[in-house]
Amino acid sequence: MEKEEKALILDYLPHGYPLEKNMKPVAQAIGIKKFTLLQLVPRRGQSLEPGEEVYIGEGKREKIHYILGRLPRENLTENAKIQLEDFIKKSIEEKQEDFVKFFNEAEAINTRIHQIELLPGMGKKHTKEILEERKEKPFESFEDIKNRIPTLPDPKKAIEKRILEELTELQRYNLFVR
Repeated sequence: MEKEEKALILDYLPHGYPLEKNMKPVAQAIGIKKFTLLQLVPRRGQSLEPGEEVYIGEGKREKIHYILGRLPRENLTENAKIQLEDFIKKSIEEKQEDFVKFFNEAEAINTRIHQIELLPGMGKKHTKEILEERKEKPFESFEDIKNRIPTLPDPKKAIEKRILEELTELQRYNLFVR
């Protein structure tokens, strides 16, 4: 399984979590590649800023002492949630090809539900339209999807909402977050 190399700081708690006895500084972060929520412990004397990108891969880490582990979704601070939304929007913009590829390659999960149906606002009718359109020619961008299927809700926003749901709520099926 591929490990995260870099993470984006969502929130920095210099005195740890308020209701815990342990007063160790901790940063809430998200892995840039796989959208993994992480808790990071900074090196002594290091301060971290929300929105800052840090190296967390193998070998010497400049600012991070160690990875405490996965960040339970219920521990996300309000600041972290705001940063998370901004990060997801930016990631979708930067990796548009990957997300458009999802619309071109999404498959049925079982006989009753399709991956596309898991996106907010997409039902059986929209899924059928997407499948028919992509048979003729693969989609090239979000704009292309919107132009070819005018009744479809904004595909970029649908993916944004789905990733946020996968990160903040327990889902039966995860499409984008491991």
